[in-house]
Amino acid sequence: MCGICGEVTFDGSLASVDAVSRMAAQMRPRGPDSAGTLAHGRLAFGHRRLKIIDLSEKAQQPMVDPGLGLSIAFNGCIYNYKDLRAQLEGKGYRFFSEGDTEVILKAYHAWGTECVERLQGMFAFAIAERDTGRLVLARDRLGIKPLYIAESVDGRRLRFASSLPALLAAGDADTTIDDTALHFYMTFHAVVPAPWTMLKGIRKLPAATVATIDADGTRRDHTYWRLDFTSRPEDLNLSPDDWRERVLATLRLAVRRRMVADVPVGVLLSGGLDSSLIVGLLAEEGQTELRTFSIGFEEAGGEKGDEFQYSDMVAERFGTIHEKNLIPSRELLDTLPAVIAAMSEPMVSYDNVGFFLLSQSVAKYVKVVQSGQGADETFAGYHWYPPMMRSNDPVGDYAHAFFDRDHFEFTEEVEPSHVNADWSRDFVADAFAQPGADRPIDKALRLDTTVMLVDDPVKRVDNMTMAWGLEARVPFLDHELVELAARVPAELKLAQEGKGILKDAARQVIPAEVIDRPKGYFPVPALKYIEGRTLEMISDVFASRRSRERGLFKPDYVAKLLADPKANITRLRGSKLWQIALLEMWLQTHNV
Repeated sequence: MCGICGEVTFDGSLASVDAVSRMAAQMRPRGPDSAGTLAHGRLAFGHRRLKIIDLSEKAQQPMVDPGLGLSIAFNGCIYNYKDLRAQLEGKGYRFFSEGDTEVILKAYHAWGTECVERLQGMFAFAIAERDTGRLVLARDRLGIKPLYIAESVDGRRLRFASSLPALLAAGDADTTIDDTALHFYMTFHAVVPAPWTMLKGIRKLPAATVATIDADGTRRDHTYWRLDFTSRPEDLNLSPDDWRERVLATLRLAVRRRMVADVPVGVLLSGGLDSSLIVGLLAEEGQTELRTFSIGFEEAGGEKGDEFQYSDMVAERFGTIHEKNLIPSRELLDTLPAVIAAMSEPMVSYDNVGFFLLSQSVAKYVKVVQSGQGADETFAGYHWYPPMMRSNDPVGDYAHAFFDRDHFEFTEEVEPSHVNADWSRDFVADAFAQPGADRPIDKALRLDTTVMLVDDPVKRVDNMTMAWGLEARVPFLDHELVELAARVPAELKLAQEGKGILKDAARQVIPAEVIDRPKGYFPVPALKYIEGRTLEMISDVFASRRSRERGLFKPDYVAKLLADPKANITRLRGSKLWQIALLEMWLQTHNV
């Protein structure tokens, strides 16, 4: 796990080593163990390394193979790298390192851009061809590893990096607010899908995409993987027990794959079904002295801020070395500036601060953790899925359940200069119209798995863990498990108030009390119930000169939210005041 960056020019000028160095320096937390820069004429790569596999200097990056004429900067982990290495050695390739980076380099030489289809894992990488001047950028199927791109206005230069703030550190990016992204943020539950970001001059490479950029700047994007909900003939006669066993076997394999490391692996244990199941499966695999980590927050608004009773139960059942931390509200608020600074994009979820503080604690003990993100999207755990089973208006029903506001309300809140089309609803309609998901429920699950999940929970975990040089692995996003989950009949997923098939599988591994408990989440009451010191902080943000000059939101709307935050809640029970405050704080933090 690392941070990568680079620059390539298309007009014959030299790439800026200074700009690449600034980008790499900004990403130091992502890779605190080592740094490297490579520059040849019109191309330069930068890298920050977190040593997980092959801890020697033989695996340092950027990595160059002079014989093949290839260079690479890679972020992520390829779980099947040993199998691929054996295949490549059978083809005559020889290796000088023991890690997964060199395997990607050789795999690209052997199979071209189609090598990504053989990779099991999470990755974002850049490969440069010495002899053609071609640059290839690639991202994993579920977008677990980020990759941001900034092209100069005149088309003479392209930069890329693992974080958006790194591209800002390089300078010259167009930081004008992107009105389409603003609509997504305010409407699509703060999800800004690729390729957009909040800034016009910076884009994201979509998940499951390979971008090939020739020496003259010509770019071709290829989507190499799509999630298909179509049943296969062999699926039609499977019983619920058959599906349960297939899910459990595939999840076991996903967890086993993510044990690959030359350093210890722990687990972020919330006490919910998903993380508890990972702990149980790791115990089944024989992992001893497993470290688990939980966090909780001070009670506010009469709401409890921790779920220690469940995480304690799981830790005791499987004999883990368990660390738990209870964070007072004052410390939480004091930490907010650092949390926002760690965000590549504005992310409104309350649990960002939870993951940030938990990662700070965990990084003292381990460099790698497994985490339970992705199960709710792939196995239908959210409350808006059951209505989609009987929907006659899939787009309208999804928008009613998931959108924070409709387009009319958006126009009432945002200054007219930023109002255009109903981008969010149009995006959902286009996504629902794509083949491969015929039922309304499958359309919603596919959109959430391939878009919402990528640009909210997954991005959140990457940003907050990497802020402390911690690698997070997500077995529920093993692409083979995701493909299987898509084919499981929706009725089995929706059973037992959601994730029914996963709960049935879990009953063979973990205590029933954890499975049948009320659905939990990362509770952060002090940010959900905005009052006192939190409200004062937000009032100061909107009173600032930068906020007034930016003029995103109508003053009367801001005043209404400040006057009564608790009365202005989104359909998914989020604070509308926190949503706009987080955006303004992010813009100010990153000097936009």
